Amino acid sequence: MRIARFTTGDDPRFGLVQTEGDKTFLAVLGGDPLYMPAMPTGERVELGDGVRLLAPVIPRSKIVAVGKNYAAHAAEMGGEVPASPLLFFKPNTAVIGPDDPIVLPDFSDEISYEAELAVVIGKVCKEVPEEHAASYVLGYTVANDVTARDAQRTDGQWARAKGFDGSCPLGPWIDTDLDPEDVGVMSRLNGETKQDGRTRDLVFDVPFLVSYISQAMTLLPGDVILTGTPAGVGLMDHGDRVECEVEGLGVLANPVLRRN
Repeated sequence: MRIARFTTGDDPRFGLVQTEGDKTFLAVLGGDPLYMPAMPTGERVELGDGVRLLAPVIPRSKIVAVGKNYAAHAAEMGGEVPASPLLFFKPNTAVIGPDDPIVLPDFSDEISYEAELAVVIGKVCKEVPEEHAASYVLGYTVANDVTARDAQRTDGQWARAKGFDGSCPLGPWIDTDLDPEDVGVMSRLNGETKQDGRTRDLVFDVPFLVSYISQAMTLLPGDVILTGTPAGVGLMDHGDRVECEVEGLGVLANPVLRRN
């Protein structure tokens, strides 16, 4: 099941993604599927003109991200693989959706893309054993952990470098059936492939991360975990278009804009 959040110019709604031939429809849901069973209203809208996909979730609590969770990426950043997950936060004001512009902040001249598999929590999760972690996951989506590299180097912590407005594109939808054990995680800049990794190479896999994080803090419905990015990260600039993809899930594409 794929759950999208969308608008036709009015308040955001949720819908189940349905494909028929070369057309995609959204079967409109009543209410928020994070907090109630997915109940179709009977209305369907075709994905196309007049329908805008939004970030499939706006975390009401937190986005927990994991740094250096692929060995090759840790090496390209000049560091070692951490002995335990390296955690940091992004605020929910960092979230944007598919096709929304990534607006480059004035304080940085080095903005990088990072394609990632994102985990969406489906129910209250505290001190969960690793073997039960999957039952607390609603599904998965694609993320871009946009990073101001110069601020990351100079600040000593990553709040500004990774938490500025627009630094967490999510989309295009939540897939509840994806098996995260071994799927491709890729990025393209202006159509050229930059990253091409697989989740089997995660240092800490999804069940371990859900369990590990829940030992320290309660995860709430709609919280998002960014699982880390494979090697190949690089800089993007005004006028670029970045695409992040998770195999079997979909593509999250965003233009890049500098206002000044």
